[in-house]
Amino acid sequence: MANKTVPHGLKVEDYLDQISDPQRQADCRKIHDMMMEIVGETPKIWGSKLSSGIVGFGDYHYKYDSGREGDHLRLGFANRAQNITIYIMPGYQDFSDQLSRLGKHKIGKSCLYIKRLSDIDESVLREMLVEGLRLMDEKYPR
Repeated sequence: MANKTVPHGLKVEDYLDQISDPQRQADCRKIHDMMMEIVGETPKIWGSKLSSGIVGFGDYHYKYDSGREGDHLRLGFANRAQNITIYIMPGYQDFSDQLSRLGKHKIGKSCLYIKRLSDIDESVLREMLVEGLRLMDEKYPR
């Protein structure tokens, strides 16, 4: 089974422009700039629609023991109806210290959900993004 979340050539600026809430758009632009600075690579939209895409920075190739393989983003974020979702591909299981200092959030395996940047400590978010990228680079060198 192929990974459905792949780059489709959509423009990141179009993705950011289509966010109707001015504060949410400003938060997403700030996250974009932070990730761009950390990763040092131009982002791509992963997914086939702007409304459901993910702004992904960097990529890596994975191959499981089962033989399944594909490409995925190293770091990313998405504007969703309820939250801004921030993706750190190694997952958040080793980030308990940072999560305790972050502020108001929820987590999934590789997803961090925040309502707005003003709810969290941006320096802790940056720390988590840098560490997540370091872990990815260790496991999947660029």
